[in-house]
Amino acid sequence: MNISVRNERVDDIETISRLTEAAFRSEGHSSHTEQFIVNALRRSGGLTISLVAEEGDAIVGHVAISPVTLSSGAMGWYGLGPISVWPERHGQGIGSALMRAALAELQRLGGAGCVLLGDPGYYQRFGFDVRPGLELPGVPPEYFQALSFGGEFPTGSVSYHKAFDATE
Repeated sequence: MNISVRNERVDDIETISRLTEAAFRSEGHSSHTEQFIVNALRRSGGLTISLVAEEGDAIVGHVAISPVTLSSGAMGWYGLGPISVWPERHGQGIGSALMRAALAELQRLGGAGCVLLGDPGYYQRFGFDVRPGLELPGVPPEYFQALSFGGEFPTGSVSYHKAFDATE
């Protein structure tokens, strides 16, 4: 397997949408609107990082990062997600390659840190952890995690970009 990661291009958008829909189709925790969220982030200028994983000429994964707002006023924080891999390609290191590349790019851009909602068993390997005092209202706290790029962790409530309300 020879996976490369690069920035999305305009001609990738339709594939990213199909990939994202397929990746979350059978996920019970999903709103099944993730593909709409990515498109709404892109349209609103809120898609800070959008990377695709390729094998040859085929896109096999995608990750999005967008800004978040913290009630404490802490600046430079971002939310990772959605991250998508074709279902038949799970367990092949594609998601890990996307995570490493996305976090490296976010650090390069000067981000203070990153939050995400997901399985702690998976995301802890990238340095994410549940942080007391940092919450995403309405979700189980054990699934909301953060990673700081060297500074202190903020406290307060996190709000994702308004594009996360997209339903079409």
